[in-house]
Amino acid sequence: MGSGSERVLPRVRGLRGRPWTDYALFVVLVAPNLVLLGLFVYRPLLDNIRLSFTDRSLSGAPAHYIGLGNYREWLGRADSWQIVTNTVVFTLGAVVGSLVLGLALALLLDRKLFGRNVVRSAVFAPFVISGAAVGVAFQFLFDPGFGLVRDVLHRLGVSNVPDFYQNSHWALCMVTVTYVWKNLGYTVVVYLAALRSVPRDLLEAARIDGAGHWATCSRVLLPQLRPTTFFLSITVLLNSLRVFDLVHVTTRGGPVGTGTTTLSYQVYLESFRNFRAGYGAAVATLMFVVLLIVTLIQVRVMERGER
Repeated sequence: MGSGSERVLPRVRGLRGRPWTDYALFVVLVAPNLVLLGLFVYRPLLDNIRLSFTDRSLSGAPAHYIGLGNYREWLGRADSWQIVTNTVVFTLGAVVGSLVLGLALALLLDRKLFGRNVVRSAVFAPFVISGAAVGVAFQFLFDPGFGLVRDVLHRLGVSNVPDFYQNSHWALCMVTVTYVWKNLGYTVVVYLAALRSVPRDLLEAARIDGAGHWATCSRVLLPQLRPTTFFLSITVLLNSLRVFDLVHVTTRGGPVGTGTTTLSYQVYLESFRNFRAGYGAAVATLMFVVLLIVTLIQVRVMERGER
């Protein structure tokens, strides 16, 4: 090499031949997130699991280690299985209702219709409103004395209008309907974004081959939307299992006994009404285990579907 040429120093290589600077940048970018997750997610989770093995009370009494006592009590209580049934019915209704109605509205609003942007905004608006406000509004809407639904039913000839939220046969259904209405905008917006990414040539090819609207949706569109449906099924499922404000405002877990009490609301009742923090932590731990198992099953099913 000439005297004027510069020597190029070799870059220091780390694992798998990548430069150590890449690993240093990775640590700098990821470390703050890991620290925050550890402090505000995983540490409270471990503390909750530890608390579930005690008889900790919010009344100030000293806590004692009782092993699996809280879990045995939960399995032996008669209302536990009623609460599990409420949770399953509410969650399935929320997931299926949100996905089906969300996809139907997304397909409708994806067309070139007059005023569709205004309708999109109106559909999404309830999602940003608090669950407590939505619950109060629906109670006024379905009030048997002066609600709008009562007036419509009276005009149709129905005189005996039940108090939907305080009727044991209607309460759980009404809570589910209210939750689906509040969160419908979320699924619609996500589906609308997914529909924009579907290749138009696939839809045109299906129409040229003579496929009808239903065949195009079921055999072309739905397979293309499978990742989005999987994502929405997980997020809606997780959010529905954590619902508290809507149940608290509308029925407070009733109207009779535990008619609309879900696992998340039971955590509140046991911890802050009955002051049994240890028992409430056990219920929360059971919820975490169920969520973990359901999520793993969904991921496994999705991986098989992609293969």
